[in-house]
Amino acid sequence: MQQADNYFVWDTDPVIFTIQEFQLPLPIYIWGLVLGGVLIYLGWQKYIPSDERKRASVPAWKPWAIILGSFIAGQLPFLMMGGPSIDSIGPIAPRWYGLMFASAFIFGYLLGSKMLRDGGRTPEEIDRLLIYILIATVVGARLGHIIFYDLEYYLRNPQLIPAIWMGGLASHGAAVAIIIAMWLYVKKTPRMTFYWLADRVVPAVAVGGMFIRIGNFFNSEILGQATDVPWAVIFANIDMIPRHPSMLYESLSTIIVLAVLLTIYYKYNKRPPEGSLFGSFLVLLFSGRFLIEFTKLHHSDFEEGLILNMGQWLSIPLVLFGLWLIIKKVNWKKQGK
Repeated sequence: MQQADNYFVWDTDPVIFTIQEFQLPLPIYIWGLVLGGVLIYLGWQKYIPSDERKRASVPAWKPWAIILGSFIAGQLPFLMMGGPSIDSIGPIAPRWYGLMFASAFIFGYLLGSKMLRDGGRTPEEIDRLLIYILIATVVGARLGHIIFYDLEYYLRNPQLIPAIWMGGLASHGAAVAIIIAMWLYVKKTPRMTFYWLADRVVPAVAVGGMFIRIGNFFNSEILGQATDVPWAVIFANIDMIPRHPSMLYESLSTIIVLAVLLTIYYKYNKRPPEGSLFGSFLVLLFSGRFLIEFTKLHHSDFEEGLILNMGQWLSIPLVLFGLWLIIKKVNWKKQGK
């Protein structure tokens, strides 16, 4: 980041580093990977106990032997028969956004799992929840962008729907999908209510939002409107116009939300009233999002000329639901379970 004309200039390459393409000594066969995956599953079922206490006595080398042996066994038939294969790897060009996205899940998982352990849940339940949340976040954010912002384009180009590496993720879509995922998870998990779970998931979501918006900054995306405020940023990879760093506003807002949620959590000795963190999260995060949208450029052409953009319209029902929850449903005088 450089400074020019009293404004910071952001011209950092979104790619962290590049490794040029290199040839593999032996091809890796695609169908061999599928077969290897099946063998790993079968080997795990046969040789790794499902009981957590018995699993602790399994030698450390055995899981790795199952994985490596299954991979080799899956490849051997196709070395003789042939088939579609990977003969080279690269070029590899990890991006700052990818690093931030991974960090969002890692640190969100660490916080969320701690809060779930505080509530007496098992590691197996926590890991299963991670799968639900991971799938919901990616699928929901992608579908949210497609449905809310660019439906006509993707109806014309349906083959691009899975191409998340080309950009196009919407936080409102992720929020709705995570809510649905939590509801489905609770239906299959005994002794758990939706609001109890949501209270322990939303702090992790706030952590994830902080990292992802920093990733947007590295990518010079979700740009703000032109401004002359002293903290304006020139995104040199886009143009030389000083703009609101709207993505950093959102990252800061998630830090504030997280601080409020953790304050409530520890005020009630890790047993907040059911729905208190979830409702507070919805009100604070999406109220902030509503206000920050005034500093952003429009995402789609259809938003031009509108008083409120799509992000603001989508935020309103989430804020109202959060208000209803914390006013009508949360018993602030009683600790949760």
